[in-house]
Amino acid sequence: MKNLSKLLLIGAALVVLALVLVPAIAQDTPEPGHGGIIIEGNFGGDPATFNPIICTDTACQRIYLFMYPNFIGVDPATALFQKGRPDSLVLDWDISDDGTVYTFHLRDDWNWTDGTPVTSADYLYSWNAIKSGVVDTPLGFVTDSIANVEAPDPYTVVVTFNSGDCTALNNAGYIVVLPSHALPADFSALNDDPYNTNPTVTGGVFSFGEFRPAEQVSLVANQDYPGAINGAVFPEGFIYKVVPDQTVLVEQFLAGETNVIDGPPENRRSDIHAAADAGDVQEYSFPGNSWDYLSFNLADPTNPQNALDADGNPIDQGHHPLFGDVRVRQAIAKAINVDEIIQGATFGEATRMTSFMIPASWAYDSELPPIAYDPDAAAQMLDEAGWRDEDGDGVREAHGAMYAADGTPFTFTLYTNEGNTRRTAVGTIVQDQLKQIGINVNFQTIDFNTLLDIQNAQTFDAIILGWQNSYPDDPDLTQLFTPSADVVGSGSNFTSYNNPEVTDLNAQAKAVPGCDPADRAPLYHQIQEIMQQDLPYVPLYARNGMYAARSNVHGFDPYPSQLYWNVDTWTVAQP
Repeated sequence: MKNLSKLLLIGAALVVLALVLVPAIAQDTPEPGHGGIIIEGNFGGDPATFNPIICTDTACQRIYLFMYPNFIGVDPATALFQKGRPDSLVLDWDISDDGTVYTFHLRDDWNWTDGTPVTSADYLYSWNAIKSGVVDTPLGFVTDSIANVEAPDPYTVVVTFNSGDCTALNNAGYIVVLPSHALPADFSALNDDPYNTNPTVTGGVFSFGEFRPAEQVSLVANQDYPGAINGAVFPEGFIYKVVPDQTVLVEQFLAGETNVIDGPPENRRSDIHAAADAGDVQEYSFPGNSWDYLSFNLADPTNPQNALDADGNPIDQGHHPLFGDVRVRQAIAKAINVDEIIQGATFGEATRMTSFMIPASWAYDSELPPIAYDPDAAAQMLDEAGWRDEDGDGVREAHGAMYAADGTPFTFTLYTNEGNTRRTAVGTIVQDQLKQIGINVNFQTIDFNTLLDIQNAQTFDAIILGWQNSYPDDPDLTQLFTPSADVVGSGSNFTSYNNPEVTDLNAQAKAVPGCDPADRAPLYHQIQEIMQQDLPYVPLYARNGMYAARSNVHGFDPYPSQLYWNVDTWTVAQP
């Protein structure tokens, strides 16, 4: 039966690909698996992997979320964790009196697509891979909170935390179960295992069909998926279609070549509004949880080092010749007119951030004023930091600067990903604004995956990219701004930011008794104030969220940050 299942899967993938060109005849009430194909455009480049614990980009995240079981369920209406959700593996959990031990009870009716039961061993495999230290994973930060994971029986997972932690469920949920029987026992082989780009054994609402680089990823309905709301998966499949840029992304959606769009570029949202008014499109807007950043490399880019050694002791990382001096970062922040960027790059479809926290978060400090645009003050700060234009060529050079040799010109390379018109506009505006105070910016747009390689290698000067906050929202910054996440090649703290006071406040905020957000928020307010001065990132904006689907997509009923929560009920009728 396993071989037959594989053959059927391959056949189904070919059917999906054929149906892109010849849509199925619409039915009033389609049979399960015959409800049409969901097609979403992807301008961010090919997914680098389909393995959840290696994934570092939004393209692979879009795909893997369809292919693996959710561990802990979330109610999309409240954005709170919920026991016994039909689309989650965990039925229930118990918490020890001291809040450090969570015992999760799993369903016993969930199978991988080859018929093998999903068990606690699969969760344990993912945990062991993450903590092994040999897997290129961005999830290493969970080891700061989780002390141990045990699988006492096939349907029980016991997670022990280092302390009572308000982020316990979030951190436990970051660990995605993997089919341990289909993956190498030697974790050092996992980074390059063929499974990563050809995941033949999965367990989500869709199964892997085909990956055609630079073209599309195709998934097919998994009718053995036990989390289906109505007992079956109605769409035939899902296609993630590569498009060259955001302009084409919108044009193909408006033309009906794709039928779903997530976060359309702000300069084209008026076109989508018009299509909705005409009855051709369904739209949904909400306070966004994705945000763009301009990050600095604070360490020596010619000699990247982890923040900590194997024993947790700090490693000398050197200093970036320009951005190692906090006064330089503060001057640049004052020289950047974020309000102008919001109008020029997002057409007003964004909300200014004052620090690293998105305004939609419960932990956002609404009383912290933004950094004032003051190019004169910025110029004076640069003078005082030893950066002056004494040769009159319009570009400042070092004269007693903290980390740069005298005569070094103030020139740096600023990267963003090609095809993203919004970030390209941000970079162009920043380039122009900094030129006004004698800073020469070599602004480049490059391939997304190449950019991620440069960022993770920590060999860059500055980068414009974006983050999407976790769901449910928790403002914990362990992953982005603490030394444990500063790991060359995989860590998300690629700026090498390390402020012990911030690390300590973050730990306090995670350990507040009772975990009431009202009690935790003041600690995050302190962190926001400190980081507005430290500036590993220049605070920019949070994008207003928007989803849209063609009018022939039935079942489209999103919540904030939850576009596909009920995707198994969707059907796509022939236009």
